[in-house]
Amino acid sequence: MSRALLLLILVSSALAESWQGVDRVVAVGDVHGGFDQFITVLRQAGVLDPKNKWSGGKTHLVQLGDVPDRGPDTRRIMDLLMDLEKQARKAGGMVHPLIGNHEAMNIYGDLRYTLPEEFAAFRTPDSERVRVAFWEQHAQELKGKVSAEYRQDWEKRYPHGFFEHRLEFSSNGKYGKWIRDHHAVIRIDDTLFLHGGLSPKYASMTLTELNKRVRKELSDLKLIDGGIAVDPDGPLWYRGLATGDENELSAHVNALLQFHGIRRIVIGHTPTDGSIVQRFGGKVLLADVGLSPVYGGRLTCLIIEEGRAVALRGGVRQEFSLSAAAAE
Repeated sequence: MSRALLLLILVSSALAESWQGVDRVVAVGDVHGGFDQFITVLRQAGVLDPKNKWSGGKTHLVQLGDVPDRGPDTRRIMDLLMDLEKQARKAGGMVHPLIGNHEAMNIYGDLRYTLPEEFAAFRTPDSERVRVAFWEQHAQELKGKVSAEYRQDWEKRYPHGFFEHRLEFSSNGKYGKWIRDHHAVIRIDDTLFLHGGLSPKYASMTLTELNKRVRKELSDLKLIDGGIAVDPDGPLWYRGLATGDENELSAHVNALLQFHGIRRIVIGHTPTDGSIVQRFGGKVLLADVGLSPVYGGRLTCLIIEEGRAVALRGGVRQEFSLSAAAAE
């Protein structure tokens, strides 16, 4: 295979939003910096070997977003996913890290849930000099005497690694570029995967339209205010499919399935008690099981094999007893 043809295949794969004929899918919900829990689940699902290399063959791994925040190992997990993307592709599989609301927040600078340990992962031997330079610029902007207490508070708000973190999540940074190259919503066979959910407000938008809107806003932060990436009803934030009244939303869910030509929707974002929760007769599956230690470190993922969905909890398969409506 020529180098040019290989590059064309890789670019086409990156742009694709829908895949057919996939025998096995592993879907993992919100990770939130829990590296040890993440690799444990991946090993239990048979897609990661003891050396943290891809062992899933042609399996498609879907990570439903929210790798960052609340846990210390965000950078380590992103680096692992970057490696697995390449390794899986060579083996005939795929890794799909989706954009969640916390990926978006780290892009546009809402760092309310980012831990000091996450910033520290970006610290370099030059971090003190970098911080001093930013401080001196800030002190000049204040145009007055600055107390020692004020500087201490400023340094607490901007720990070593903070400015490097922001650079790496920028449009030119390693992780900023990587996140912006991904999708918010994908389809594999008869299943739609996304982080939050699809509300009635965006029910008539195609995958391409949804993904273009999200990526455009994350690439031009002037578009963020009032945009889909911060909209509570947008695909990164909407919780209605997880918490809304099923009777009231049943027609909406059925319309989504028909519009996209799918059987089910798999979402993260709203933590469960550690299990894969079925709603709307199995048409919606909640897969944010609380994997991160901050939510209990629950080791569960979803597996879809030849169209059949099962939970893998602590390495043990748990069959769903789907209703007749879900099986139709």
